[in-house]
Amino acid sequence: MTSAQENYVFGPVPSRRLGHSLGLDLVPYKTCSYDCVYCQLGRTTELTVSRKRYVPIRDILDQLWKKLGEGVVADYITLSGSGEPTLNSDISELIDSIKKRTDIPVAVLTNGSLLWQRDVQQAILRADVVLPSLDAGDADVFRRINRPHPDVVFEKMVEGLAEFRRVYRGEIWLEVLLVNDVNSEPSHIAQIKRHVDVIRPDTVQLNTVVRPSAEDFAKSVPSAVMLRAKQMLGDRAEVIADYDAACPTEAASLAREEVVALLRRRPCTLEDMVTGLSVHRNELVKHLTILEQQGLVQKVERDNRVYYQIGAAPAMDDSSGIVARGGKESEGQS
Repeated sequence: MTSAQENYVFGPVPSRRLGHSLGLDLVPYKTCSYDCVYCQLGRTTELTVSRKRYVPIRDILDQLWKKLGEGVVADYITLSGSGEPTLNSDISELIDSIKKRTDIPVAVLTNGSLLWQRDVQQAILRADVVLPSLDAGDADVFRRINRPHPDVVFEKMVEGLAEFRRVYRGEIWLEVLLVNDVNSEPSHIAQIKRHVDVIRPDTVQLNTVVRPSAEDFAKSVPSAVMLRAKQMLGDRAEVIADYDAACPTEAASLAREEVVALLRRRPCTLEDMVTGLSVHRNELVKHLTILEQQGLVQKVERDNRVYYQIGAAPAMDDSSGIVARGGKESEGQS
């Protein structure tokens, strides 16, 4: 798939943190400096801290202008997507271009791992709000829950968050995501609070696991634990976890029905479905994960490629050589 065909703009999607958020995807799928156990998109496939032009900024902007020209209304344009957005070395140019063209505020949804780098700090200073993460109070828990690239050192990461606060004039909403029996004990929260007091974010947003995650052991914490953590973190803390998020809305149910309907016709790769259903990869992965858990869909491997098919269906007939491509049959393509 060429860059011109890639879908870099998705939404607006409803967000507990950002209202109606129009998302921009700045890096290839699962290119990140962390491999968080709770990530709803699954395991990181490209663990890196290398900053470069992963995605053409001009292509993103062309798709964004087209979307806005169609009358789309959003509370925020959010730089996020399939991995860590600050890895894209052109993020500053992207923010500047957006600010020149629209009054919609720009949000950067980042894990905060690279904010100790001055060039990364400078690159996102024009954003209206930055939403970094801090899920651990010490290096041991940090390695266990975020599984960072070896070059991301806990102490350096935390100092980067504090230093960014000193130079950034916009809003900082710090997310703390709690995983049961990993970072949810009072001792864990007390350690996190020590760093929060130094970082001084405008808001601390407490979250937990509500969708299928990268690791089966990553489970949500009870609401009572969230409230205890909120009290420990003080007045700036709020609980944003949506314990009803795992329950599909009418729109989500319809989207999953479309996935199942397509797979009833033929097995498909992830890219087949992205093209055939005109849906963003992130949203599709969420639907497929839930459908797999329900036993409605299963994965099979053929010629080193992963296909999805209806659950408990017979394996594909290798002799046919027919798979879906953009909703059309294509013979002889593996």
